[in-house]
Amino acid sequence: MSIVSNVILKADDELRYPSSGELKNIKDFLQTGEQRMRIASTLAENEKKIVQQASKQLWQKRPDFIAPGGNAYGERQRALCLRDYGWYLRLITYGVLSGDKEPIEKIGLIGVREMYNSLGVPVPGMVESIRCLKEASLGLLSSEDAAEAAPYFDYIIQAMS
Repeated sequence: MSIVSNVILKADDELRYPSSGELKNIKDFLQTGEQRMRIASTLAENEKKIVQQASKQLWQKRPDFIAPGGNAYGERQRALCLRDYGWYLRLITYGVLSGDKEPIEKIGLIGVREMYNSLGVPVPGMVESIRCLKEASLGLLSSEDAAEAAPYFDYIIQAMS
């Protein structure tokens, strides 16, 4: 949920107007809107490139994943991995746009460890894949935009670790 929604809901629950501090937080949030849109657009427009670069990097680091018996062995399994990479990248854009990690938590992290464990997917491998996505993504952003986007990747990495 965005900071605007949070402030409104909290004030309404307490039957009051938003405080000056809350209004300042909204103002600060709105001032970063252009940057958040730019980051999300760059990531969305380059999804295929980012996923390809990140997966290439991951397969180089962990060739056992694509070797016979690996979780990404075969075209179908590899395609499923790449689909997940794109899905996580989309989650990052949700967080960036809202300026909050809550969409990442609600949409993508609740139960993720259990799901991957039940499917026999090594969670450390997924963590490494998110690190590769982070590196490929941040390389396309300015240093200022990369600094803004990095914590959303780190949030997923930490939650899976």
